[in-house]
Amino acid sequence: MLRSRVIGCGGYLPENTISNADLAKKIDTTDEWIIERSGIHQRHIAADGELTSDLAAAAARSALSDASIPSSEIDLLVLATSTPDNTFPATATKVQKMINMGSGLAFDVQAVCAGFICALSVADNFLQTGQAKTAMVIGSETYSRILDWNDRSTCVLFGDGAGAVLLRAQNNSNLSEDVGILSTCLHSDGDYYDALYVDGGVSTTQTSGYLRMQGKEVFRHAVEKLSTVAEEALCDAGLSIDQVDWLVPHQANRRIMDATARKLGLSDEKLVITVDKHANTSSASIPLALSVATSDGRIQAGDLVVLEAIGGGLVWGAGVVRW
Repeated sequence: MLRSRVIGCGGYLPENTISNADLAKKIDTTDEWIIERSGIHQRHIAADGELTSDLAAAAARSALSDASIPSSEIDLLVLATSTPDNTFPATATKVQKMINMGSGLAFDVQAVCAGFICALSVADNFLQTGQAKTAMVIGSETYSRILDWNDRSTCVLFGDGAGAVLLRAQNNSNLSEDVGILSTCLHSDGDYYDALYVDGGVSTTQTSGYLRMQGKEVFRHAVEKLSTVAEEALCDAGLSIDQVDWLVPHQANRRIMDATARKLGLSDEKLVITVDKHANTSSASIPLALSVATSDGRIQAGDLVVLEAIGGGLVWGAGVVRW
């Protein structure tokens, strides 16, 4: 059986950081209020002229360095983003050129905060069927461009950044333990389309619009759906929650992550948390967290890692990976 093995992780954050105290000088909020609501202390904001493709390419180069392989070995690039450089063509093709990938296939996936899990699942299917051998999966966002900076309920929660994971098809038949992506589970429910959305678009207003969110509604669905889909993904892999070494959730809100971990019966020590420094970077949050947790030595070879995310749509999903 072919499995998609993680061979490299990388991340990129813009240099400019904005603290809660900085925001408190511009809008009606406080450091204490933001931390209590979300666990966020700061966020990174892309510089003028710094695009989603720039962030994505930097994260991709970081992952290539981590894997010690040239970009020419990539034959598939899947970019998860809800803030593309242009309406079309796919930002992924721009990144393909920027990292000198050469031939192969590059395209975007749009599933908002669940985008990375969806892109990972798509790439995994390409590798398992033999349509590709090495895949770069990126989550990259410049949410600062779609925030209403007068809406304190949303603008304090988001940041910009990019993360990337390199996958390679590997035959596990000669290994004593199955490694790589063991399962992915994805769901959506359009009944909650208006719970988290942007009030603009090509077909509606012909403007980019601003992010709008029903915070209580999203929170209510997030904990239940994330815990359920994590258990579903583990069941599909023939594993149980007590075997999990690390839970790497979408970094939306510390309260959501803590509540989900409690519902799953996982201790805080098994949570990878970066929301305090990165804020919510949408599709970039999971690969950014993976980059941090692998570079600092927390995630080791053989560890069982569960990834989970929920985003606008609503779309939610989880993946189980043996490192």
